[in-house]
Amino acid sequence: MTGKQKAHIATLTANLIYGANFSIAKIVMPEHIKPAGFILLRVFFATILFFIMSAVTKNNTMPERKDMGRFFLLGLFGVAINQLLFFEGLSRTSNINAALIMTTNPVLVFLFAGIIFGEIINWQRIIGILCGLIGAGALILMSRRHGIGNLDGDLMVFINATSYAIFMVMVKPMMRKYHPWIVLKWTFFFGTLMVIPFGYNQAMTVDWASFDLTQWSAVVFVIFFTTFLAYLLNTVGLKELSPSVVSYYIYIQPVFATIISLIIQHEPLKWVQIVSCLVIFTGVRLVTGPTLVKAKS
Repeated sequence: MTGKQKAHIATLTANLIYGANFSIAKIVMPEHIKPAGFILLRVFFATILFFIMSAVTKNNTMPERKDMGRFFLLGLFGVAINQLLFFEGLSRTSNINAALIMTTNPVLVFLFAGIIFGEIINWQRIIGILCGLIGAGALILMSRRHGIGNLDGDLMVFINATSYAIFMVMVKPMMRKYHPWIVLKWTFFFGTLMVIPFGYNQAMTVDWASFDLTQWSAVVFVIFFTTFLAYLLNTVGLKELSPSVVSYYIYIQPVFATIISLIIQHEPLKWVQIVSCLVIFTGVRLVTGPTLVKAKS
């Protein structure tokens, strides 16, 4: 198996985890754990795991001083803004809405990658991305009328998608220069420092004694799989693939998130969500299908 094949598998697995996270996180949030407190718990323990793995695998190279500022920005966009707004938005809007809105991420990745790396954007992919935007935009505009969304929550998820797109583009040079464990441990180190002021009080007021096995399982899933493992898998994917290619996989999330939401949360599925999903996946076909000009990877 080639390095690129492994990168595609890693990226696919990460997005399946993210798709499940929409419903699993809501098992305990916001009733048992408030969003910012939950984020602090997940990034704090993930940071510890990244430092442990860095030490065990002997990838302890200290980054150059000039790169520490870049790791600070990665922590800001990839951890603090990204995760705080995502969980806050998810706690307010529906799982399916949040998953569909996240499909705007590739558009934003294309924008930033085009500016920074000069990645090629051809007409077929532009049309495909527009289909994705139209589907997500229609969902946001019509969901309130059908009682399936929240404007503030939807906007928070969109800002989260923007922040994560910036992170995906900015982390690429660091992945070429340093081992993934080094990149992730310093990204999460700075991210955790920025999350502490927002999540400390909420984390300290959690009544852990009231948790049953289902709720504990949800917490473990969010901390280990969604934070530690998914970030690692996505970073591994970015080591071999371009940010634009990695962002394509986000289109898997709405389908998987919808299936999980119907099973776990029994969240109603409305026709506007179905139509939006069909339009978005028409865009997926155009974006990921054969093109006359291939994106750099």
